[in-house]
Amino acid sequence: MGKKSSSNSTSLSVFNPKYYFKKPQQLVLVIFGFISLVLLVSDRQNLTRDHQEEVLRLNEELAQLKLQLEDFNVKVQWSAGLDSADISKDDDDDDPVSVERREKVKEAMLHAWTSYEKYAWGHDELQPQTKNGVDSFGGLGATLVDSLDTLFIMGLHEQFQRAKEWVANSLDFNKDYEASVFETTIRVVGGLLSTYDLSGDKIFLEKAKDIADRLLPAWNSPSGIPYNRINLARGGAHNFGWTGGNSILADSGTEQLEFIALSQRTKDPKYQEKVEKVVKELQKTFPADGLLPIYINPRSGTAAYSTITFGAMGDSFYEYLLKVWIQGNKTEAVKHYREMWETSMKGLQSLVRKTTPSSFTYICEKNGNFLSDKMDELACFAPGMLALGSKGYGSGEAEEVLSLAEELAWTCYNFYQLTPTKLAGENYYFHPGQDMNVGTSWNILRPETVESLFYLWRITGNKTYQEWGWNIFQAFEKNSRLETGYVGLKDVNSGIKDNMMQSFFLAETLKYLYLLFSPTSVISLDEWVFNTEAHPLRIVTRGDLHQENVQVDRQQKLPIHFRGRKEGRLGYN
Repeated sequence: MGKKSSSNSTSLSVFNPKYYFKKPQQLVLVIFGFISLVLLVSDRQNLTRDHQEEVLRLNEELAQLKLQLEDFNVKVQWSAGLDSADISKDDDDDDPVSVERREKVKEAMLHAWTSYEKYAWGHDELQPQTKNGVDSFGGLGATLVDSLDTLFIMGLHEQFQRAKEWVANSLDFNKDYEASVFETTIRVVGGLLSTYDLSGDKIFLEKAKDIADRLLPAWNSPSGIPYNRINLARGGAHNFGWTGGNSILADSGTEQLEFIALSQRTKDPKYQEKVEKVVKELQKTFPADGLLPIYINPRSGTAAYSTITFGAMGDSFYEYLLKVWIQGNKTEAVKHYREMWETSMKGLQSLVRKTTPSSFTYICEKNGNFLSDKMDELACFAPGMLALGSKGYGSGEAEEVLSLAEELAWTCYNFYQLTPTKLAGENYYFHPGQDMNVGTSWNILRPETVESLFYLWRITGNKTYQEWGWNIFQAFEKNSRLETGYVGLKDVNSGIKDNMMQSFFLAETLKYLYLLFSPTSVISLDEWVFNTEAHPLRIVTRGDLHQENVQVDRQQKLPIHFRGRKEGRLGYN
């Protein structure tokens, strides 16, 4: 007992301050130990903080090294889909300047996408200035779906996986929303089908079928010409009131690629039958010059008196006549598409005029017998279309068509170069002795001129088109890039910015710029055809839908070498 009490007494005295006054050496030891402990903890905290900062720095460097490694691995090609000829072409096509420029475009895409992820994830479009998302397409995640194949093509795999998860788990089409059949087809159906063709992942095909089934009742008109609006949840197709109940030519004739592709992939002919009936109906009264007005009566199937244009509301009808022929592998089954297109190109040439004093070639609009000296920037898709279609003519005529394409491309490039910002206005007027004047002065990040430069470079091999494309890209970087994304301009003369990053900037403009600086084997024009929203679809020989065997369900990888558009075209957003 006594021994235990003595031990308790000694133990307690250690915690008594008076104990240390009696033994100062003990006090010194305690103070020294306390200071050492504080220094040790502080040093550990600093080390941890330094370590975290070092890890972040190393992660950033690692990301940059990955990009550089991807650039270096030029010879790493497509997985199963490319043969040795494709591999050798890459060495011939690539060069250090293109590698550097392609990387800059990829970085721009990453900046645009990261901004969308941060401020507008799952919404249709980003408003960069106010840092929020808006649902301009009923909440279908338009930018996300529109960007899927761009992410895949550029090898942005982590971003693609996050987007794929959103499509699988959150993309819902059961919306009480009056959708544009045209816009929903080219952006959503086209984007999903393209990503299916590239990745082989059936979730994209399933989603494409879901939305297409909701759009399909729009074709239930007396003539088969589709109504241009439909409620995604309740049906009830109809047209805009301001068209007088008429359907719009481009809106009715720009679903063929997507719906034919869907029938081929699902082996269900109903989609193809609906959209091909439209062309057959228009073929019955197809004019001798191949030029159709922008309004079509859905009851009679005949054209209503209205403007003829290769710009807004007319443009992509002509584009799809050519591209369905290409999509069908140029066989007898699609020969009538090519014949109709060639007829329309004769009509286009009747609208071609030249300016004074500089002889810029442009395409007029027509109303009755009156020609208007006006050309939309949207019509700048035409040089690319003509270049693409030139390959189907005989040698003499092919050269004439290609020459016209190059002349029109020069005009479209100057739409950009003749403004203070070096960005094009929405449309231009041509007056004697004045060459061209900006009409509507906004720029909403449109892709049409870059699209044509891409086709002309692919078909001619002329690097001048790459230089022009690079100049346009630099103008976007200078005038449209913000810390929070990209915006259009309210005025290309003053440079005043708007507050919208259009989905087609990621789907089309940046994709075409990226491909402009990529080897020709990347999305080869011999194997793929682009829809009007720049979504590549595999070319498949046409035949009996029940017998076709479309091999698109295998996993593919993009080349690991990394060396319309239209909603709002009727008015400014």
